[in-house]
Amino acid sequence: MLLGIDVGGTHTDAVVINQQGIVAAAKVITVHENLLHSVQMALEEVLQGVNPRQIRKINLSTTLTTNAIIEQKLDPVGMFVASGPGIDPEQHQIGKHYFPCQGSIDHRGVEREPLADDQVESYLQTCKADDVRHYAAVSKFSPRNPIHEKVLQKKLAAHADFVTLGHQLSGRLNFPRRIATAYYNSAIRQPFNHFADAIEDSMKKLGIQAPINILKADGGTMPFSVSRCLPVESILSGPAASVMGIVALCDIHEDAIILDIGGTTTDIAIFAAGAPLLEKEGIAIGGHATLVRALTTRSIGIGGDSLVQINRGKLTVGPQRRGPAMAFGGTSPTLIDACNIKGISTAGNKQASIDGLILLAEKQQTTLAELADQIIDTAVNSILSATQELIQEINNQPVYTVHEMIADRKLIPENLYVMGGPAAALADIMAKTFNMPVTVPHDYAIANAIGSALTRSTMELELFADTEKKTLLIPELDITEKIPFQFSLDDAISAGKSSLTAYLNQYGQQDIDENDIETVEADSFNMISNYFTVGKNIRVSCQLKPGIEQTYRKGLETS
Repeated sequence: MLLGIDVGGTHTDAVVINQQGIVAAAKVITVHENLLHSVQMALEEVLQGVNPRQIRKINLSTTLTTNAIIEQKLDPVGMFVASGPGIDPEQHQIGKHYFPCQGSIDHRGVEREPLADDQVESYLQTCKADDVRHYAAVSKFSPRNPIHEKVLQKKLAAHADFVTLGHQLSGRLNFPRRIATAYYNSAIRQPFNHFADAIEDSMKKLGIQAPINILKADGGTMPFSVSRCLPVESILSGPAASVMGIVALCDIHEDAIILDIGGTTTDIAIFAAGAPLLEKEGIAIGGHATLVRALTTRSIGIGGDSLVQINRGKLTVGPQRRGPAMAFGGTSPTLIDACNIKGISTAGNKQASIDGLILLAEKQQTTLAELADQIIDTAVNSILSATQELIQEINNQPVYTVHEMIADRKLIPENLYVMGGPAAALADIMAKTFNMPVTVPHDYAIANAIGSALTRSTMELELFADTEKKTLLIPELDITEKIPFQFSLDDAISAGKSSLTAYLNQYGQQDIDENDIETVEADSFNMISNYFTVGKNIRVSCQLKPGIEQTYRKGLETS
């Protein structure tokens, strides 16, 4: 059996799934001040009548890292950055403890200037005086040679709780993105690991021995133990769960719009020819471009519990949320209360919804039904506007799906797929407003947790081989090996696939083999000196693409 948990803005959902379908499901209120409590409550509820020892894998999506960045609850980070000539690291300053260091490595990984020890020691003393305990070390061409980052790690280790090394984040070259990614990775590492400690402790107390994985922004998962060192990869795991949920529940082959309408926000995604779109180069966090690959999504502050207000005669819905709908004991009117009045939902106490909106109707000098129509239309049109903006943005740039780049064609969505608590209530209005067919899948209210449960692992790596230097480097896995001069492109592809498979198997992903690994790029260039070939420069990019466990998906179709 698989266990999926999705920590959403309003509710935390959990499902247990076997090959015949859903065994158990639970939905509890998310307590933002204590996300662990929300997870524990969902676990206790969903495991009633379920043998914990039969669970073979747990996938968790969490808002923890996203919230920490949005709310600026970040630990101070000592950023030690070495670039050498060609770029001014001051242009990419991030955080209050940012220290450009002398020293450089060229594009082939050859050290051109060693690090200045006295300078590094001076910067370190500044950090110690400010009680900085988290660090990041980034050099410009560290994916070609991580020696400077490793030297910095040794110097910082005695004074650090954690050090992010830039070359371990990605084998792709992009110095500014690497700086920002390393910064955020260290800044959120402590709260993430406190959460991870508590999660593992809770699982043990409940008798669950299965491996735990965290959803990543790119629509895959990573082992819990790996996420402790790479917590930045867990940002936007909630929207990723939305996308994978719809993949698990629906057969999509066309251009389509995906909406996950929760209690607090609506997550929007676009599919191209049935495949989710991907921010291939990486998303921006806090205004800084990073190396964190993510599914292309947008979130807006419209949900079932969105606050309804009238300010200076203007009706607004969201983005604020002041607790649950009045139908569920809340103190302020919401979108769900309006749906109750129109009879398109029967959530909670309808009379409480009426009592909550009648004063606003009188203030607007309109009937209760007309006010409810205005509220629903305002919310749905806000979602439509945000969706149109996203589609226009996508069509103004190269489009990448999780499978490939799509060139020279515009996305024209044909269908709308809606999930989340209010999905069924708003489906007919959505169809009219968007002017396209709407599909509400079965189990739409817990689709995120289903997506979490069925999501497979994903990972990419870059392999670099220099036959003149007789070295092979895989930055993400921190692998450096000697190779023979005769090392070929085919050898590099084989080494990349086998290394990635072995790494994932090591962390409990025993169902993955080399046939699941795709070679995305493979290039080999002769290096010439004095008119003679002196070796080859080989680059291979391998990845395990996002996907879902098809065996369990078939059970969902018949359950």
